[in-house]
This record gives sequence, C-alpha cells and structure tokens, in this order.
Amino acid sequence: MAEHKDKEFVETIVQAIVSHPEDVKVERTVDEMGVLLTLHINQADMGYVIGRQGQTARSIRTLLKIVGAKNNARVNLKIYEPEGSMRPPRREDRREDTDTSVVDDLKI
Repeated sequence: MAEHKDKEFVETIVQAIVSHPEDVKVERTVDEMGVLLTLHINQADMGYVIGRQGQTARSIRTLLKIVGAKNNARVNLKIYEPEGSMRPPRREDRREDTDTSVVDDLKI
C-alpha cells in the first residue's frame, strides 16, 4: 500500500477543502512518464480546489511532487473537467506552468 501514498495524500487534502468530500475520487495510472492522478470532484467544488488564480491547485501539485520524490516517482495531477463546464477562457499572457525544478531532485 506504500506505493499509493500519493493517491491517499490527494484524497485527504482535497476532502478537507471541499464541500462535498463524498464526491472526491482519485484515479491512479502509471506509464513510462510516471504516475498520473486524475482528480474527480463535484463541479460546485471546482473553485475551492483550483483556488484564486490556480494557487491552490498549484500548491497541491507542488506538495505532490515532494511526496512523489520521497518514493522516487514522478507524479502529476490532472483535475478532471467535464465537457461543457463553465470555466472562463484562459488568458494567453498567464504562465502556463509553475517552475518546480527546485523540488524535482529533492531527497527526503
């Protein structure tokens, strides 16, 4: 069960911040790129998980990289968004990804 600490971590964190914790579901897939965790939540909770300007989602991803590094795994988080969701279009001038290179080779 130790190899699924990343999945348990995401479930625990997200259940603590959403209004519908019973709807939180995490799918875990492994391929040559590493581990992909796909997070399914109640649509009403999307704002809580993403946070202002994506800050909460970015923070969860950063912590997840540390959990993955501890287990020598590259772990990525995808937040599932069903077709036709009400998210406004992305602004093109925003940075697409946060630089987490400082924790990529972290030894814990």
